[in-house]
Amino acid sequence: MIGWEFQHTHEPLKLVEKPDPVPEADMVVVDVKACGLCHSDVGALDDESWQNLVWPNTYLGHEFAGLISAVGSEVKNFKVGDRVGVCPTKDSRGQNPSYFGRDGAYATKAVAPEERLVHIPEGVSFVDAAAATDAGMTSYHAIMVAGGMKPGTKIGIIGIGGLGQWGVRAAVLKGGEVYVATRNPEAQKIALDMGAKAAVSTPKELKEFNCEMIVDFAGGETTTSEAINAVAEYGRVVLVGMATMSECNAYDLINNRRRLIGSGGGDCEDIEELYRMIASGDLVPRTEVISFDEIPAGLDRLRQGGLTRRLVAVMD
Repeated sequence: MIGWEFQHTHEPLKLVEKPDPVPEADMVVVDVKACGLCHSDVGALDDESWQNLVWPNTYLGHEFAGLISAVGSEVKNFKVGDRVGVCPTKDSRGQNPSYFGRDGAYATKAVAPEERLVHIPEGVSFVDAAAATDAGMTSYHAIMVAGGMKPGTKIGIIGIGGLGQWGVRAAVLKGGEVYVATRNPEAQKIALDMGAKAAVSTPKELKEFNCEMIVDFAGGETTTSEAINAVAEYGRVVLVGMATMSECNAYDLINNRRRLIGSGGGDCEDIEELYRMIASGDLVPRTEVISFDEIPAGLDRLRQGGLTRRLVAVMD
């Protein structure tokens, strides 16, 4: 197999060939068909604080889908030829793709434990299935599980990028009354087209809508503190983004009995629900397909910001 290997922080990815993997008893080998590009991989390349998570000489890439080409002796519910997405959160070994010592999926092949596999239903492409495993899962989990959104909930969403777009549409489909905050006029239009009720430029402007919950997919210099100030009394702010980690206003948090909730990743059940929504035609992921060779350049584009679609690399 061949893939884009992480060397060290501040060094470019290197194209490296390795022996094809052999699955352990409870694992499978996946021929990778599509892998989404995630901003955490930019973090691994640029930020030394990631060095405890990303080991040198491992392939990056954790948002992927493909075909099973080999199965371990104890695998029960999956077989060679099955189309699968892989939930990228930590498994019972304490590992996940491209973090904590296992090769990721900016590669032609990857291994994954059965416990983290999700069947891809008919009508869902590998590209959409890959993007749902992290961008989709993280957004859906933050809104529906960590935030506990119910039909009719007034919800504010900050940041309409690779995560926020999934969040807007999922919240609309689940009956939320959605308001968005983004400075990007194109992203505002996208959110309105997806069913948002209104779009404003800054989180502080969400205050006029009396949102019961606000999900911050940006995590910018002031976005979280503005969200705490803007959410309704007894409301909750769910923090997902980690751009710069702003300070929060303890006065607003305490005196208005607001709650700040951290949310990272999700579970197989979140991905399964997203696959059902995609298969029905109600959820259409906004993706841009690039080639395997374009992965380093794609990460550069992600680093620069301004993308309005999730970049997904196809392997053939």
